[in-house]
Amino acid sequence: MDNIKQIAKNSKAFHEYFVEDRYEAGIELAGTEVKSIRSGGVNLKDAWCDIKDGELFVKGMHISPYEKGNIFNKDPRRTRRLLMHKKEITKLFNKVKQDGYTLIPVSIYFKGSLVKVEVALCKGKKLYDKRESAAKKDAQREMDRRMKER
Repeated sequence: MDNIKQIAKNSKAFHEYFVEDRYEAGIELAGTEVKSIRSGGVNLKDAWCDIKDGELFVKGMHISPYEKGNIFNKDPRRTRRLLMHKKEITKLFNKVKQDGYTLIPVSIYFKGSLVKVEVALCKGKKLYDKRESAAKKDAQREMDRRMKER
């Protein structure tokens, strides 16, 4: 059993998109970026994934510069390569190209000593879908509150 430690979660993705499928990917990082991630300096809010030349990249992910770092600190918003099998990337590319899906990083976590990114295949929600989700959430919260009072 691997030791999994959640670092960051993209809660905005669950509000903006229907999550269809999830995939685990490794991420190519510099040493100071890993140290910054260990201290929790990562933000997935505006992040998204792109497939170019058969490779998967995450864009818009913000990793704060390591405060004890020096000249080796990288640009916080630079494009980072995600590591997945070629077959998986091809399958995702076909889905994104044809069916109107998008790839969103949902969470970032440590699996043992490795940093992993959970990438979700998502379809965008319309405004009425967002309202419906909020109404369901409120109704569930109200039911839980009533059950707790009993």
